[in-house]
Amino acid sequence: MTDCADKIMVRRARVRVVVLVGAAVVTLFALVGGIAYASLVRSQDRQIQRELAYSVTAGDLTGPPGCVWLFAFDGTTVRTGSPPAPAGFPLRAELDAVALTRGTDLTTVERAGTVYYVRTQPRGDTIVQAVFDARYQLADRRHLLAALALAAAVALLATVGTTLVVGRFAVAPLAEALARQRRFVADASHELRTPIAQVHARAQLLARRARRAGTDADRRDLDRLVATTARLGEIVDELLLSARLAGSPAGLPPTAAVDLAALARHAVTIEADRAGERSITVVLSAPDDGAVLTVAGVDSALRRVVGELLANALTHTPAGGRIDVTVRRAGRDRAELVVADTGAGFDPAEADRLFDRFHRGAGAGDRRFGLGLALVREVVTSHGGTIEASGQPGLGATFTVRLPALVAAEVRSPGRSQRRKLAPSHSPPWA
Repeated sequence: MTDCADKIMVRRARVRVVVLVGAAVVTLFALVGGIAYASLVRSQDRQIQRELAYSVTAGDLTGPPGCVWLFAFDGTTVRTGSPPAPAGFPLRAELDAVALTRGTDLTTVERAGTVYYVRTQPRGDTIVQAVFDARYQLADRRHLLAALALAAAVALLATVGTTLVVGRFAVAPLAEALARQRRFVADASHELRTPIAQVHARAQLLARRARRAGTDADRRDLDRLVATTARLGEIVDELLLSARLAGSPAGLPPTAAVDLAALARHAVTIEADRAGERSITVVLSAPDDGAVLTVAGVDSALRRVVGELLANALTHTPAGGRIDVTVRRAGRDRAELVVADTGAGFDPAEADRLFDRFHRGAGAGDRRFGLGLALVREVVTSHGGTIEASGQPGLGATFTVRLPALVAAEVRSPGRSQRRKLAPSHSPPWA
């Protein structure tokens, strides 16, 4: 059994670990960097406002603090000191407004690649306007962002390298344990098939003898023993198929052209007696006997898909119900198998859980062990197809399988179809 699937799973797990750890590191740096940047901006803004407040109340026009320009307005003219003010200052509109209101005006102006903070307020009989150039503060902010980005990139690269190394040693034991588990399931299932088949055969032989000479109690007990050994054989077969699906690169042996319509006809024929015993009508809608609907796959695996879906419908359909099995072409390159019943149905919220291992729906009885539908999905997925379930409580269930179809294999128009009705019969149940 090849370990290709396990290697792919391990590789995906390592990539997932790297992505998650890398995302955590980037998020942490973004959080820390955001806090640091916000703290710097807040501190700088407070410092700028202190500088402006001092300048407008005590600053000297002939010698203002660094990066500050002062203007004095007496209602008619504006006086300024040195050095020369940047173009566009003072802001005459703010001076006029404060002269009228005698309040304080705070303004920011973006100009020539920098930001100017402007504070205008009265000082005695004059209006003073202080202009602060924040280019050095903005440069400090850009330097902080660049340093944080560089540190985050270095930390991310270091994290990826470390995670790859650590992940190799951390995930490898899990992969080995998974491979051993699959090998054990496959080996155990394979070894159990023969003795279980022998026990089943002996139980059938004893049941026949009991029907001729045994008591009613003996016959009932032996019939239960035969049914139990048959179910045990089903479980082993399902476990073995599951191990094959999980352990090989494609999950299955090499594919060939398989007639999906023929598989449906065969499954309906096989289950005819069981359906007739319970007065369940099975209606098959498929291409004519001379036409084929071919898909690329493994005959035995796809046969199990069709048989399992039909058996599942029979299990959940009450006496007198109806099952519709439809095989058709869905588009140019898809084949569709639909199995719809009038049984108990299910809650739509449970649709995805139906395909979980060991999930048993209501009314499953003692026949279903929760592996059948899970294996159906594994087989369908390994063939590049999809399976969906829909239903409502008390209104039946519908299972739809879509598989890639071989276009060249279509020899007749898919519009012509054949409907085959299996009338209820009283034949012995199929075993």
